[in-house]
Amino acid sequence: MTAPRISLEQWRALVAVVEAGGYAQAAEQIHKTQSTVSYAVQKIEQQLDVKLFEIRGRKAELTPAGQVLYRRAQLLLERAASLERGAASFAAGWEPQVSLAVEVLFPTWVALRSLDRFAKERPEIRVQLYETVLGGTDEALQERRVDFAIVDSIPQGFFGTALMRARLIPAANPDHPLHKLGRPVTPDDLREHRQLIIRDTAQQQKRDSGGWQRAEQRWTVSHKATQIAAACMGLGFAWFAAETIQRELEAGHLKELPMQEGGERFGELYLVFADPENPGKAASRLAAILQEDVGKLCREAKDQRTGS
Repeated sequence: MTAPRISLEQWRALVAVVEAGGYAQAAEQIHKTQSTVSYAVQKIEQQLDVKLFEIRGRKAELTPAGQVLYRRAQLLLERAASLERGAASFAAGWEPQVSLAVEVLFPTWVALRSLDRFAKERPEIRVQLYETVLGGTDEALQERRVDFAIVDSIPQGFFGTALMRARLIPAANPDHPLHKLGRPVTPDDLREHRQLIIRDTAQQQKRDSGGWQRAEQRWTVSHKATQIAAACMGLGFAWFAAETIQRELEAGHLKELPMQEGGERFGELYLVFADPENPGKAASRLAAILQEDVGKLCREAKDQRTGS
């Protein structure tokens, strides 16, 4: 690899001149002499055989080439600063990557909001998110493929912290035949229509679904987004965690089925660390953010129910 002819300090001088509005102001901003700043910019022009500034009236302005190099110099300096922050972070004991498995019952939009908060705090840390179902979540923990997981059942040998209670409801497109019965829907009615199911992601020991998959007609898909899209298209009904389809319900794409009985079920979700004695700084912080965001979600839901 060819060594760069221009140093970071020289690029820094160029950026400072542009942003400060002159050589004297730039020198004061980056704590250099004016002659040092001027020399740095001249060296860029000489080394790259390019003209960075041109005089217009009494003011020096960037040439088209200068504008491009200025923008790229900004990006280069930002990346260099990010590299140094990352190194300092790792030196302070922050792991370079955090992995988590999230059970399909957990609302995706909440997980993404939490990940966004974490990324703003620690942009240098990579995140691996596994969207898992039933036994697949257990396996991710047992095989130590993740630092922690959000599960609907704590696997044997692990300990977990209660995170939230998921309310499960049957729902379908408002024009689905089940909504046209003109009476409460019975379990027998459900058996006569196609149920949309998400495949257990376990590779070895698959877990029992708990008796929710009783319809003779079934479509089994691999992703929650596919299940929701199919239901919105009127291709079947499904049991959903209410929070995961909140926006589809509000938009009128899905509607809760008016069950005669058993119209809602509840499932507890837990946060479980693969190694609770040594979870790692990144995993601990991301888990804390998730707990904060879920707490806010639960408080908002409670306020809506009570009308406060």
